[in-house]
Amino acid sequence: MEGAEAEARERAAVTRDLLALGYEAFSGAAALGPSCPDFRVLCARLAAELATLGVLEREREEDVEALSVGNGPSAEEKFRRQVVGLLQELHCPDRSLYGEDCAAALRTPGACLRLLRFLCTELQAARLLCLHSQLDPSRVAAPPGGEVAEEGAGMVQELILILQALGLPRPTLGTLASRLLRELHAKVSELLPSLPPGSLEPLLSYPLDAPRWEALESLCQSLRYQYSCRRRLLLKRLDLTTSAFHWSDRAEAQGEAMKAVLIPIRGALTPESEVSIAHILAARADLSRLVPATSKAARRVTCCAINKVLMGNVPDRGGRPNELEAPMPSWQNRRENGGGQKAGRQCWGRKKKKKK
Repeated sequence: MEGAEAEARERAAVTRDLLALGYEAFSGAAALGPSCPDFRVLCARLAAELATLGVLEREREEDVEALSVGNGPSAEEKFRRQVVGLLQELHCPDRSLYGEDCAAALRTPGACLRLLRFLCTELQAARLLCLHSQLDPSRVAAPPGGEVAEEGAGMVQELILILQALGLPRPTLGTLASRLLRELHAKVSELLPSLPPGSLEPLLSYPLDAPRWEALESLCQSLRYQYSCRRRLLLKRLDLTTSAFHWSDRAEAQGEAMKAVLIPIRGALTPESEVSIAHILAARADLSRLVPATSKAARRVTCCAINKVLMGNVPDRGGRPNELEAPMPSWQNRRENGGGQKAGRQCWGRKKKKKK
């Protein structure tokens, strides 16, 4: 029963990913696997767009086109071989999909759903990277008159990404910020009902008045202080670790080369935190749901072969004060302690008897 529920959740997630990418949702194709032509066509379309975006090498593009060609056992076998090469080139972390026996791997329950999920996430990442490269100030030409200038500014870049994600045109020069925000709010309000229930639920659900804004500012300062403390601690550990590399004998000859590599990287790391009120307002309700690292849901994505490797015998480093014996006190002469009596002599005071 639990496996059926997990497969249903995975199928729903793949459906959402395909709809978000602009593809039609499959209807049971993933359950049939490589023997289903619809499944092979869907994988071929996802891989073809990855090749178009430059994720795959030129030699792989012809293999991608052959993913959905033909029918019968020979076509299925060819599809499996091409999928193995495709997943290896994309460095898929799920090794069970392209192990030694790919045919048996794709027949396991949920394997085809995991394959589709991986291809969808790779395509989403490729689209975002392509979009960022188009907005790179070094690659973007000067905009024509009437459009927003200075696209190299960080805030303007984020605004352009929001407009493109919502399908809105770029604002013309002189557009009021209030009008642009109203258009964004109207478009977001129009798209929210189409999302699944509970999506993008904000963590902060109360209306903000003056006292709550002050409390929010206090919370932001507290978070900024906490993150700054953690960053300073990590940077101090980094400095101590890198300084330890200079203690070796080889560092005498490679010291300058090591500094040339480390100093530019270390200089860009600052203890100041970039947390702002915008991050708090953008927090979603799912951040308040703490999932244990040992839960089944977490281990499903974190389990790997290294977890099964057993460490051998290691030397005992001690560190148990309760097992240490207390040192015995050493006897010393009185002369060493500054006393006036000779060694070995003792003076006993006589107790006077009381007269009756």
